Amino acid sequence: MNRTPVPRSAPLSGGRRSALVLLLALAAAACTTSTDDKADPQEDPKSPRTLRVLASSELSDMKPVLEQVQKDTGITVEPTYTGTVDAVEQLAAGKTKGRYDAVWLSSNDYLTLRPEAAKAVASETPIMSSPVAIGVKRSVVTRLKWEPTDVTWSQVQQAVADGKLTYGMTDPARSNSGFSALISVASGLSGAQSALTTADVQKATPALTEFFKGQKLTSGSSGWLATAYARRGNVDALINYESVLLGNETRADLTVIRPREGVVTADYPLSSLTSTDRATREAVRRLTDRLRSPEIQRQITDTTLRRPVVPSVKPAAALDADKRRELPFPGSRAVADGLIDAYENKLRRPSRTVYVLDTSGSMHGDRLTRLKKALSDLTGDFRDREEVTLMPFGSQVKEVRTHVVKPADPQAGLDAIRADTGRLTAQGDTAIYTSLRKAYEHLGPDDDTFTSIVLMTDGENTTGAPPQEFDAFYKDLPTAQRDIPVFPILFGDSDRAELTHIAELTGGRLFDAQTGSLDGAFEEIRGYQ
Repeated sequence: MNRTPVPRSAPLSGGRRSALVLLLALAAAACTTSTDDKADPQEDPKSPRTLRVLASSELSDMKPVLEQVQKDTGITVEPTYTGTVDAVEQLAAGKTKGRYDAVWLSSNDYLTLRPEAAKAVASETPIMSSPVAIGVKRSVVTRLKWEPTDVTWSQVQQAVADGKLTYGMTDPARSNSGFSALISVASGLSGAQSALTTADVQKATPALTEFFKGQKLTSGSSGWLATAYARRGNVDALINYESVLLGNETRADLTVIRPREGVVTADYPLSSLTSTDRATREAVRRLTDRLRSPEIQRQITDTTLRRPVVPSVKPAAALDADKRRELPFPGSRAVADGLIDAYENKLRRPSRTVYVLDTSGSMHGDRLTRLKKALSDLTGDFRDREEVTLMPFGSQVKEVRTHVVKPADPQAGLDAIRADTGRLTAQGDTAIYTSLRKAYEHLGPDDDTFTSIVLMTDGENTTGAPPQEFDAFYKDLPTAQRDIPVFPILFGDSDRAELTHIAELTGGRLFDAQTGSLDGAFEEIRGYQ
């Protein structure tokens, strides 16, 4: 994988020292390539330490490995999980300073294209690897008469064009697995022999447009995507990291294929930050060394089905040993961002969303102000061709206003959404289930869009249909409408149990604006629309 090296930085740790100690420390540093390789004289190299790590969401499966490392080194990893692309945005905006001691992403390739993010990283060391792959139902592989070791991206695209293959993939704008998949498909279908260029993307656009007609599931996280795939049962394949495909609950039903033209591989670098002191970076180095030890590398490959980066350790038995060409990452941010923009606004299926918004009397004042701001800010993220319906409710649904962001004049649609948002008023009781039923009746089935319902409420159901009535209504819906998930947002005094039930019933996911921000909850949901 082409990689821009990230420079090491080694400022001395803070604190006043005697001149003699300082001179000795400098002399010792002069004998090495980096002062980061030496422990702070005031720090016991085996002392207990907690490291706050901003990590890619799929690394939650590393918990047993990190528990063993804690026993071995005394270092406790305190992870905060997020999407890789979102983490890069935090680095670029300086939001990691003082909050995190290290970042552990699936890849730093996109990071290196963002100078403001790259300068926040002091060092990076790959820990393990996993290539992008496509997991296809065994029955579909048989029907298509595919030989797994010989399948190409062009064959996958042709199967989609013939109506013989559907799949799920995470959102490239928020998830590195989705972005890596997008690069792999674009490279394979364009025939690019080196890093993707704008010309390559333009050349592949007709084939990519056909290819993405087969995408039936999208998600901001690999875990939810696998769950949604298993729940629906009518999607043929998943595109994700090899380790995710082998490790989820559907592994017995999937044949994992790494297309012959090549793939992009995640190498999971553990990276220290320039904003931390020397002792912290030393602790990150100790953690890195232990994670790359043969014993831990064996545990990693056996428990997570990722590939070891230490040559002496063999990959787990479930991992295909056949070599595949490693596709390079785009060489410039302009190409990378242009590819994401093309996917969001031209290539993928358009989104269709109903926002069921609690504007009951309890939303009066600051809560309504926060809702209006969150929705107005969100319009900057709406895609071309997106259909947005605002359905404010109190004792009943107050109105239904639908707008489309038309490519010929997107501003008109966005302005109309903002205007309707600005007119929201708070009054009435809280008819959650009656309003959700109205949303499903409004939508109806539509196989050509990513369709979802977002429910935001600051309280519990107080009027209208009871939950049992809505449950019965939902279960009697046609299959296509039952596939429409509800994404509830916890806000104010809303009932977690009530909203969790709605998410689980409909195949959605609960988002928390009680401990986080309402803006952040709406933004996170975008990866699922």
